[in-house]
Amino acid sequence: MILAALLDSGLNFDKLQSELTKLNLLNYELKQQTVTKQNLRATKFDVVDREKKTYRHLKDLNHIVEHSGFDEAFKTKASEIFLKLAEAESKIHNQPVEKVHFHEISAVDTIIDVVGALAGLKLLQIERVYCSKLNVGSGFVEFSHGKWPVPAPATAEILKGIPIYSTDCRAELVTPTGAAIISTITGNFGEMPEMITESIGYGAGSIDLEHPNVLRLFVGESVDAPLFEEDTISILETNIDDMSPQLYEHVFEELLQQGALDVYLTNVSMKKNRPGVQLTVLTNPEDEDKFARMIFKNTTSIGIRIRQQKRKKLKRTTEEVDTKFGKVKIKVSSLNGEVFNRTLEYEDCKRISKSQNIPLKEIYKELEGK
Repeated sequence: MILAALLDSGLNFDKLQSELTKLNLLNYELKQQTVTKQNLRATKFDVVDREKKTYRHLKDLNHIVEHSGFDEAFKTKASEIFLKLAEAESKIHNQPVEKVHFHEISAVDTIIDVVGALAGLKLLQIERVYCSKLNVGSGFVEFSHGKWPVPAPATAEILKGIPIYSTDCRAELVTPTGAAIISTITGNFGEMPEMITESIGYGAGSIDLEHPNVLRLFVGESVDAPLFEEDTISILETNIDDMSPQLYEHVFEELLQQGALDVYLTNVSMKKNRPGVQLTVLTNPEDEDKFARMIFKNTTSIGIRIRQQKRKKLKRTTEEVDTKFGKVKIKVSSLNGEVFNRTLEYEDCKRISKSQNIPLKEIYKELEGK
C-alpha cells in the first residue's frame, strides 16, 4: 500500500522498476493497476512472486541488500528495517536475532516492499515523512505461527513508542512489514504539518472493508520548514559504584556496536560519599528495552532511569574525498546550505595510520581543511 500510494502520487512506475533491478533478484514481476475501493479510485501495486518457497534469515536479507547497486546510506536504511523485523521476531520467539527463521517476511514481495518504499521516497525527493496515529484494526489474524489477536505480536513489538488506536474494523490494518517501514521512515507521528499540497495518492489494499481500504499520501512543500532537523531520543542513565573500571571499555563497545547513538560516563558522588560514575546511553525510543537489557547484562546496575527528550540537529551528510593517503570520508554538518563543521572520519584516519605506519596526528594535520 505504501508503494501504491507513492505511485498514485506521481512516482514513475518504469523508474521504480529500473531502481529495483539493483537488487539482482529474479523470478518476479511488478504490476500496477487502477481499482476502486468503496467508489474511491486508487492504485493497486502487486509483486507476482515466481520464486520457489524460500525461508531466509537476517543474514540472507542483508546479503541481498549489501550486494545490491544502491549507495551505502540506502543499504543502511534497508538493513535497519530488516533488523527491526528480526529483533521483534527474536523477542517474541526467544531466539537470537541471527537464528530467527523468517516466514512471511522473507519472500521476494516483502523485500520489494521494503526496498521499493525507500527507492520511491528517493525518486520523489521526499525529505521528511509525517504519519498520523496508526489504526491497527481488531479481530484475529492467522499466519505461520497460528491465530493471534490484532495487532500481530511482531507488529505490536515494532510499534512500541508509536501512537496507535483500534476501531471496530475487524481486520489487520498494520502488518509487521508495514510497521517496520513506517516506523523507520517517519520522523513524527500525530497531526499533519502545515504544507502546500502538490499531489495526493491513494494506495489500495487487497481486502475490501466497510471503509475505503486505502493509504492516503499527501506530497507537498512545508509552509514553514523547521530551522533544524528534529527528532526524539531516549536517554538511559544509571549510577554505578561497585564495578571494575576495566569493564567499561567492553560495555562501551557492546552498546555502540548494537547501534547506541552515544555512550558516555560522568563522575558522580553517591550515597555515603562513594565515588561513582553515571553511565548514559542515548538511543532511539523503540530501542529502549534492548539497551536496558544490555546495561543490566553487562554492568552491576540494578536500576535504570529513562526519559525522552526532543533533539534539534544540524543536517549531517558524508563526503568521500581523494587524498595522497587514499580515500577518506568527511562528515559535514550544515544548516540551510551553510556548512558549520567538516570533520575527518576517525576510523578512516586510524586505518590509514595503521596500514601506512603514519602517526595519526600527522594525517590529521595534513588533511585538515579538506
